[in-house]
Amino acid sequence: MKLQEILKARGITDEQLKEVQEQDIPAAAESFQRIMDIYYLLKVTADMESAYWYNRVWWENDGDLLEVRRAKAVAASLAHSTPTILPYEKLVMNKTKHLRGAFPFPWVCASFFNSLAESLMEEAEAPAENEADSVSVVGAGGGNVTESYGEVISIAKKFGMRKEDIPVLVKVSKYWDGISVEDISTKYAKTLPGFEQFQNIMDSVLVMFDSFAIPQGREVMNYYMPLQYGFDGILELCDEKIAKTMGEAGGDGVLGMSRGYYYAAMKEIVKGLSQWCENYARKAEDLASREPDEAYKKNYLEIAQVMHNIAHKRPSTFREALQMTLCLHLGVVNEDPQSGQSIGRLGQVLQPFYEKDIADGTTTEEVVELLELYRIKITCIECFASAGVSGGVLSSNTFNNLSLGGQNYDGLSAVTPLEYLIIEAGMRAQTPQPTLSILYDEKLPEDFLMKAAACTKLGIGYPAWMNNQVGMNFMLRQYGPEGMDLYDARAWCLGGCLESAPGCFLPLEYNGKVTMIPGGVSPTCGTGIHFTGLPKVLELVLTNGVDKRTGKQVFPPHNKKLETFDELLDQWKEYLDISNRIVNKVNNIQMDVWRKYNMPAVNSLLKPDCFKKGQHIGNCGARYNACINFESCGTITFINSLASLKKNVYDTKKYTLEEMTDAMLHNFGFRTAYDTGVFSPDYRESTDDAQKYAEIFADCINAPKYGNADPYADQLLRDYHMYLLHYLPTLESFFGKPEYLCQISVSTHGPQGFITLATADGRLAGTTYSDGSVSAAPGTDKNGVYALFESATVYDHSQNQNAQMNLKLYPSSVQGVQGTRKLLELVRTYMRKGGFHVQFNVVSSDTLKEAQKTPDQYRDLMVRVAGFTQYWCEIGKPIQDEVIYRTEYEEV
Repeated sequence: MKLQEILKARGITDEQLKEVQEQDIPAAAESFQRIMDIYYLLKVTADMESAYWYNRVWWENDGDLLEVRRAKAVAASLAHSTPTILPYEKLVMNKTKHLRGAFPFPWVCASFFNSLAESLMEEAEAPAENEADSVSVVGAGGGNVTESYGEVISIAKKFGMRKEDIPVLVKVSKYWDGISVEDISTKYAKTLPGFEQFQNIMDSVLVMFDSFAIPQGREVMNYYMPLQYGFDGILELCDEKIAKTMGEAGGDGVLGMSRGYYYAAMKEIVKGLSQWCENYARKAEDLASREPDEAYKKNYLEIAQVMHNIAHKRPSTFREALQMTLCLHLGVVNEDPQSGQSIGRLGQVLQPFYEKDIADGTTTEEVVELLELYRIKITCIECFASAGVSGGVLSSNTFNNLSLGGQNYDGLSAVTPLEYLIIEAGMRAQTPQPTLSILYDEKLPEDFLMKAAACTKLGIGYPAWMNNQVGMNFMLRQYGPEGMDLYDARAWCLGGCLESAPGCFLPLEYNGKVTMIPGGVSPTCGTGIHFTGLPKVLELVLTNGVDKRTGKQVFPPHNKKLETFDELLDQWKEYLDISNRIVNKVNNIQMDVWRKYNMPAVNSLLKPDCFKKGQHIGNCGARYNACINFESCGTITFINSLASLKKNVYDTKKYTLEEMTDAMLHNFGFRTAYDTGVFSPDYRESTDDAQKYAEIFADCINAPKYGNADPYADQLLRDYHMYLLHYLPTLESFFGKPEYLCQISVSTHGPQGFITLATADGRLAGTTYSDGSVSAAPGTDKNGVYALFESATVYDHSQNQNAQMNLKLYPSSVQGVQGTRKLLELVRTYMRKGGFHVQFNVVSSDTLKEAQKTPDQYRDLMVRVAGFTQYWCEIGKPIQDEVIYRTEYEEV
């Protein structure tokens, strides 16, 4: 206010301030633009090359120790991957030989491929989908192959595979029939007394998917070992460790002997990674020998030199270091079907290399170009999974998150000069990945925060903003029993789209200096109970355990009248516990089988504590292992439904519980989303019953809603969190550690909303749940964004792994330099109140509606969904409808 008074006294109006713009954003480098022109035309291609070599070498080594056999198979899949290089690339390597490619993992999940492949070979109809797949919608535009065409077969509604590759898929998959992770874990899960209960839960899509579907990810990479020692140096370390540990138990009669086998396995995987790099070096040399264009020839020779060097030695330049981290990242995402293998705080890890290159004469423009090309490489990473995962959860994204800011080892601002350039590259080269996350801390430089805010308001969905202090507090709370101290707490960052993951600092020796660089030190921070639909549990309470959509008796009938609100809530807790107990047991079996047969190879090389202990990730080789969670979906839809039931049934007693349930079963007299094909809660088509339910519908709509600083609804949110804080640690993960709450909807609020009937808050059947976990349900936050912040912070966000707030701003509300400042102050206000996370869409609903009608004209339009950015045309319609309808703030 004081600033405005001063400006007004000098004759400067708010309108004049809005006209003061930031500097124009330079165009991305020509190399980036040329590759992106190709990317926009590409379809997601699945091939069998990597899967073939994995399968072949696995069976050639039948009888070998499992960890060594696994490492040899993964190494072979990398070392035999055909290298492809474009003439204007400066960073090379892809997940497959295709720029935008993926491959199946039948040793994890064979039944899907076997049934599909056989139907294709016999030219018969494809087999029936499971329930999660059938209710998940994959975006029909962009690179997704949602339908077969010509000689290309659509698999999982997303991936295109050429017909000539189908016989290879059949042959490779057949080997794993009955012995894949899925098949073996199902065999033993069936011995559980409640397995039928589990099947009913999964068939109702109360829980979204199994743990084996994406067993790795939602964690942070650690690039320290290769950056410090190089591949040849690691091989020497392995030999030293083998000499010390092979044949020695080391005082541990259970796992001690396995240390020598671990180092033998690590030698195999290092040789595979090294050969993979060498293949690219030789390919570049071959291309250079046949290239008439001198500029392209020079580029090929530079690539060859970089790849020869990192195939053996530690990096000596920024380009080599960046290429090395890309190689390692692709190596990890190629050993398992996975999402959320986060990059971590790359701008702090690579700062020493950048600093030396700048001193040696490299320009910042050359560095920015490399960072732009890096964005394409990460964007091209695909996860080969079922439609329920790729469409219903991921929306075709794989959540390779890059965090910036936070605190360094000494507790000071961790921001580096390189991190400014990472944001700059994200502004020039606008791609969905890597998404950027700011670890907001009061110690961060103001100009850095303003640059990040200027990037956010471009409407590309990144960076999102996380509260560094809240994240550190969660680390100390969750991992304190395992020895977490303040230094390690400072090293945390985002794994996956929004999963807080632990880290540590390690001393990188480079250019005559020692720099403490951060990196991840845990397995997956997510593979627990995958997305329980909280409103669906409440629906089943009202229907006596029967899923009216499928007719299945999901839970035992409670046969209670539920005469008080506490009785209703207690029954919800009872059903939730029934679901959690059996799903957790089955998922523990799935993950235990996975770690016994598919133990991570590349990832176990990179986690420094694994190398120190001589144990892979599955044997708790990582430093922190209390990292498995319970994931929820539809939090605010659930809270608003409770508020409506409490108000209309138990407090005012205007309606009985039976009358409320009847109204919901009849969708309040409106057509369902199944009928209309519109999944936004604001769209309603009346039926002949509309008048009958008009009054009860109005009372449900007008019941207290979260997000308005109204204690009536907000207290229910606080009570819910306090309950789960104490309840969830009673669940034990396959690592033998207590579980905790993860609150991210990703894209599951689409399919899980689809399978849920009308809810007591006035939401209609089949429409999406509320997004995130503390976002207001669209259109229900009437008192402005600051009232929403009051509601969101009625509990301590550091009690849980995360809390997700999604906001949509009208572009004019953040116009000019003044708008950037307003956006930053909005973020700062929420962080100071204790909010953990906030992310923004800065785009008008009118633009999104037009893009939905004519997607081809908006091929490069990106939006923020729930923890990630994605191309609008590659998002399924249910999530598109939900994003369009989010409350749009015209003033901040």
